[in-house]
Amino acid sequence: MMMTKTDWMIMNNEIVIEHSFLIEYYQKCKSKEIIIGKELMKTLDMLMEDMTDPRYRFDLKEAHKRIKFIERECKHSISPFAGKPFILELHQKALREAIYGFYMEIEGKWLRRFTEVTYLVARKNGKTTEVAGDANAEFFCGNVGTNILCASNDYEQAGLIFDEINNMREESPKLEKVTRKNIKGIFMGNPKQKKKKGKYSKQNKAKIKKLSAKTGAKEGKNVDYAAVDEVHEMGDDSLVRPVKQSMSTKDEPLYIEISTEGFTEDGYLDGRLVEARRVLKGELNRPRWLIWLYTQDSETEIWQDRSSWKKSNPNLGVSKKWHYLDGLVEEAKTNSATRAFMLAKDFNIKQSNAQAWMQEADIINTETFDIEEFRGAYYIGGNDFMETTDLCASKLLLMKAGSKKVYFYSRYWIPESKLTLSPDDVDYRQWERDGYLTVVEGNSVDSSVVADWQYKLYDEYGLKPFKSGYDNRYAKDYINRFEECFGKDITLNVPQETKVLNNPMRKLEADLRDKLVNYNNCYGDLHCFKNTGIRLDSLGRIMPAKMHTTKRIDGTAAAVVAYAVFEWHKSEFLQMIGG
Repeated sequence: MMMTKTDWMIMNNEIVIEHSFLIEYYQKCKSKEIIIGKELMKTLDMLMEDMTDPRYRFDLKEAHKRIKFIERECKHSISPFAGKPFILELHQKALREAIYGFYMEIEGKWLRRFTEVTYLVARKNGKTTEVAGDANAEFFCGNVGTNILCASNDYEQAGLIFDEINNMREESPKLEKVTRKNIKGIFMGNPKQKKKKGKYSKQNKAKIKKLSAKTGAKEGKNVDYAAVDEVHEMGDDSLVRPVKQSMSTKDEPLYIEISTEGFTEDGYLDGRLVEARRVLKGELNRPRWLIWLYTQDSETEIWQDRSSWKKSNPNLGVSKKWHYLDGLVEEAKTNSATRAFMLAKDFNIKQSNAQAWMQEADIINTETFDIEEFRGAYYIGGNDFMETTDLCASKLLLMKAGSKKVYFYSRYWIPESKLTLSPDDVDYRQWERDGYLTVVEGNSVDSSVVADWQYKLYDEYGLKPFKSGYDNRYAKDYINRFEECFGKDITLNVPQETKVLNNPMRKLEADLRDKLVNYNNCYGDLHCFKNTGIRLDSLGRIMPAKMHTTKRIDGTAAAVVAYAVFEWHKSEFLQMIGG
């Protein structure tokens, strides 16, 4: 009989005639027909070597049983594939074979080798659907009484896999007939079908539940199969540890963690990937841990080689569209927040908590104005009140009728004691000589001085506050004095959260790039803008962050607060100034 190059596998030094998707995938990756990164190639090389290692056996029976179940019984539930059979891609079949195909002898029994899987892949590559199909296959094809757990950092995220499992179950009359679902989970066995047993009804004790890191009592779950989603958001192993411990009584437990890269500093995934890469380098021996990383080999190749995008996006062209990624990469060239989020989520390149915000060339604007031009005008205030090591900053946001340009008139305050102890090597006395910084006696700045300054501008130039925003820290004295001077219902608290600051910070960035922000060539403003980084949350929303603990960004914070208030009351303010 003629065998093709993928119609064989090696098991205990004997050639066995059976098609292996894992070997086929390996050969196509090795020949560059399929493009993958160096880290996944290292995993595949190791698996090929293990096929001839007498410590292991490679048997495709259980893997192919699950592959066939997924393709025959599971259907997609999400557009544009909703209602269609879930036909696995080659890379997905190869992973199933890697997980379920290898065995090793443990305490006199040949047991499934891999008990842990770390699966890192960029967003929109179908990982939730893939793992949901896996869980359904384990539910129906695994051991009697299989206990399956869907877990994540929060209950909503844990519900994504759980809901997709249930969607697949409901799409199949055969599966739905022998199962039931309630608020506690999905269970094998349907009381309504006691007399009409289905193909899979024998497993009447199996169940699927979900769990979040915020849920109490994580111990005692006695889990066979656990899928933990988006582990990049976890600060530590407080969820993972009890889940793994709950599997300690099982012969063939399976813990799968799936994720993209993220922004949590020194979180669970960071430590996990450090160890994973040591395993791939041969520095650590973890024979029961399968490491499957879809990663780029460098950031540079993303911008220079479009074909390299497949390294972190194996489903590109199937569930993820080339035109979507084309547009995103183009946008990322001029948008710092998009760039950081894209690199983490679409290319699995780790981004620290504080990414650089803008290039200096985009920030610099040497235009100036005379505050006399705005005599009698209304303004929006933006204030950032100091901690012991920070500046205190206040800005007036001014505009002219019929113009999109924003004018910032700024003032800074710093305690005299900080001039010689300042950690950032800034000549604040020069700022004082330039006329936009006030040095205050003592060790701290009373926020009431900001209200006094704004009242002085009212007295000298007739400048009137329409609204004035503050960041809620150390603001009590400011609010009291401000209300004495201008009355109540003018000050607004602007919470320092990404969901609040995302839009105003993005608008400020766009206006700075378009040279629509005239900050009167104030070096203090330029200094703060240059020091500013961005902190992203899991939804890609941003807020200001220090690039370094000694670099001050208070001027930026005050500007973003002013933009937030402007966003909330834009139409009223423009009407007030005659716009």
